[in-house]
Amino acid sequence: MSRRTKKEILTNVEVVDAGAKGKVVGKAEDGRVIFMPNAVPGDIVDVQTLKKRKAYYEGKAIVFHKLSDKRTEPECQHFGVCGGCKWQNMGYEHQLYYKQKEVTNNLTRIGHIELPEVTPILGCKEPYFYRNKMEFSFSDSRWLTVEEIQSDGDLGDRNALGFHIPGMWDKILDIKKCHLQADPSNAIRNAVREFAIANDLEFFNTRNQHGLLRTMMIRTSSTGDIMVMIQFFKEDKAKRELLLNYLAETFPEITSLQYVVNEKANDTIYDQDVICYKGQDHIFEEMEGLRFKINAKSFYQTNSEQAYELYKITRDFAGLSGSELVYDLYTGTGTIAQFVAKNAKKVVGVEAVPDAILAAKENAQLNGIDNVDFYVGDMKNVFNQDFINTHGHPDVIITDPPRDGMHKDVVQQILNIAPEKVVYVSCNSATQARDLQLLDEQYKVTRTQAVDMFPQTHHVENVVLLERR
Repeated sequence: MSRRTKKEILTNVEVVDAGAKGKVVGKAEDGRVIFMPNAVPGDIVDVQTLKKRKAYYEGKAIVFHKLSDKRTEPECQHFGVCGGCKWQNMGYEHQLYYKQKEVTNNLTRIGHIELPEVTPILGCKEPYFYRNKMEFSFSDSRWLTVEEIQSDGDLGDRNALGFHIPGMWDKILDIKKCHLQADPSNAIRNAVREFAIANDLEFFNTRNQHGLLRTMMIRTSSTGDIMVMIQFFKEDKAKRELLLNYLAETFPEITSLQYVVNEKANDTIYDQDVICYKGQDHIFEEMEGLRFKINAKSFYQTNSEQAYELYKITRDFAGLSGSELVYDLYTGTGTIAQFVAKNAKKVVGVEAVPDAILAAKENAQLNGIDNVDFYVGDMKNVFNQDFINTHGHPDVIITDPPRDGMHKDVVQQILNIAPEKVVYVSCNSATQARDLQLLDEQYKVTRTQAVDMFPQTHHVENVVLLERR
C-alpha cells in the first residue's frame, strides 16, 4: 500500500530566498526548509504542504498575509498557469540579485573554492520578447482553468495551440499572447489556430495519437529572417497545402516555410526529413560580421543579443594575443570557436553531434575562417592523448558543456594537459562548481561573470576563468 503524505497547513511563513529550480524558500517552525513555486521573497504566507521529507517540505502558498515589496505585476495573462516564466511576478532587479546569489553560493558551497571579487551579473536590456525560437503544440483537448471547470457555461472550442502544462505531457494551454518572442510570432500563432479551426484541420491528440497538426516552430533572427515549420502527424496533401499556402500568403515576411510529416509516437524531429515548402531551408543570424546559417534542426543560443554579450565575455576571459592554440570543447555548431578565431592562431572544436559539426564546418567556410578545425566524437572518448599528439598542445581551453557538466574523464584530461588557461561557460553553476572543485588542485579561479540569458526565469549562465597556479 502506498504511503500518502498527510497535508499540513503551516501558518505565517516568511519567504526568505529564491533560486532552486525557480522555487522560493521559507522556513518552518520545526526547522525544515519549505520549497514553494507561487510566492516572492518578502511575502508572508500560509503554506499547504504537498510533500514532507526529513529536511524539507514542498508546498504551495494558499493565503497571503503580506505581499513583498519585491513584487511586480506580471505582464502576461497566462502567468501562474503557464510554467514558462515563473519569476514574472518579481521585479527584474530582484531576479538578477537571486540569480547572482545562486551562482556565488554554488561556487562557494559546492565547489569550496576561493572566489575573486565577483563581477555583478550582466542583465538583459530586453527582459521581454528576447527569444529567437519558440515551439508550440497543437491539442484537441486544451487545458481548462479552474474557473472554466467550475462554471456552468459552454466551454466552447477545446482546440489549443500553445505550451505544455508543467508535468502534464498531454495537456496544452492555449496561448493568446506570449511575451517571450517578438512579433510577428503571436500574430502567426493566433492566425494559424483560427485558420485551422475554421477549416476543420484536426488538432493532435497526444494520448490517442490521432489528428493532423502536431507542433509549430517559429524562429526569428536579427537579420529579419523568419522561419516557420509545421509538424503534421500524417500526410494529407490537400489540407497541408491549404495551411501552408495560407501562411505564405498572409505572412509574406516568412523567408523559410517548412514542414515535417512525423508519424512516430514522439514529436522530436531530429530523425525526420524536414521539407522546404517555400523560401530557403535556413535563416541567418549575424554577429560581429559573422553569419551563421541556421536550419530547422540547428542549435543556436535562443537569446541572440545576450549570446553576443556571453561570447564577448568568453573571448575577453581567454585573453588571446593571436599566437595561441585554442581547444573549444562541446563546440556545438562552432559559434564560440568562430567568434574567437580572429584572435587565435588556431581553434580546434570537438562535439558529439555529427549534424552540429557539419553546420560548424559550413558556417566557417561561409565566413571565410580557415584557422578552425572541427571534429566529431564523444568528448570523454575522443579527447585523449592521441588527440593532443595529433592536433597540438592547447594554450587555452574553452569548455561549454551541457547542464550535466563535464565528464570526470574530461576534467582529468584537462588536468593532464594543464593548459595555461581554462574558460568554463556553464548553464548550470551547480555542476560547474563540482567540476571547478576537481580542477582546484591545479587552477585558481581569477574571474567569474554571471550572464542573464533568460529573464523572468531562474536560469542563468556563468563564465569562469581558471589560471594555472
